[in-house]
Formats: sequence, structure tokens, C-alpha cells
Amino acid sequence: MNLAAAGAHPGFLSPTGVEIVFVLVGLATLGAALVTVTTKQLVHAALWLVAALGGVAVEYLLLTAEFIAWVQVLIYVGSVVVLLLFGLMLTKAPIGPSPDADSGNRWIALGVAVVSAATLVTLVVDAFRTTWIDLSTSPKGSTRVTGEALFRGWVLPFEALSVLLLAALVGAIVLSRRGAPETDEAEPETKQEGQR
Repeated sequence: MNLAAAGAHPGFLSPTGVEIVFVLVGLATLGAALVTVTTKQLVHAALWLVAALGGVAVEYLLLTAEFIAWVQVLIYVGSVVVLLLFGLMLTKAPIGPSPDADSGNRWIALGVAVVSAATLVTLVVDAFRTTWIDLSTSPKGSTRVTGEALFRGWVLPFEALSVLLLAALVGAIVLSRRGAPETDEAEPETKQEGQR
């Protein structure tokens, strides 16, 4: 009996090419994430974070969820990491190894991470134990399906979130502009003191 005709999954002993690539990209992403949290150079940690988040985006593409993949690239790789790098540059963080990067709680953090990961894997495996997704015929993660779900059933929370983000942006601009005149007033005083 043909397994494809019956609609059954062939099992773990005969993986497809997509599944092999998925596992390889997952291992590379895991390696990049481990380097991110173990390196003592802050700039290197931020760049390895780019690799880890990019690997997650590739995993979404392999699962035919291209909309989520591009959101991952635009929001996390494009915005969050750039914000992190600007924060490092503006605070004059050390370029080389930083002794302040290790707080001494490394083993506690590792234990919490292992317990969290084990809990997450257990919950996901238990929830999808008997569910197989056929990636060749499943349009569930496509841009059209995601857009229809977002703008039909979730349009009100989506618009509320956009207003919230706009308010946060305006608040950040107001707070950053509030300190600007004080620096302009302080500059002439220092110039006059220098001329005396």
C-alpha cells in the first residue's frame, strides 16, 4: 500500500530533503544562539544574534510560513538588532572582551534555560504528537491565509497595537527632545569660560 496515497507520513526513518535541511539549519541556529550567550564581546554577541534570528527566519521559510519569516527578518533582524547595535555604540560599550559581561550567575542561567527548553519541548511534542503537516500542500502559513486571518478576525487588536506603537514612538521623540535645549544653553557658557 502506498503511504503517500493513504495520506500517512513515512516516519522518521525516511526523512525528506526539507526535513534534513530543517534539522541542519536548526543545529546551526542553535550553535549561533549558544555563541551569542557565551561570548564576552558585546558586539560579537549582537552579530551572532543576527545569525540566530536569521536561522529562525529560514526555519519559517522551510515551514512555508513566508509571511512570518519576513516579519522575523524585518522586526527582529532589521529593527531589534539595529537598535541593540546603536545602543552599544551610543553608550560607548567596549569593543573587546568585557569583564562586566559575566555577572557570575552563568550556571543559574544555564539551569533556568535548560528547564525552560525542556518544558517547551515537552509541551510542543505532547500537543502535536499525532499531527503531521504536509508541507507540499499546506497553505496555512502563506501570506494570503495569514492576511485574511489578521485583517478579518484580528483587525481590532492589530489597529490597537499600531496606535500603541505610535504613542510609544511619539513619547520617545518627546523625551529625547526634552533634553536638547539644555545642552544648547550649556554650550555658550563653556565657550565664554574658555575665552576668559
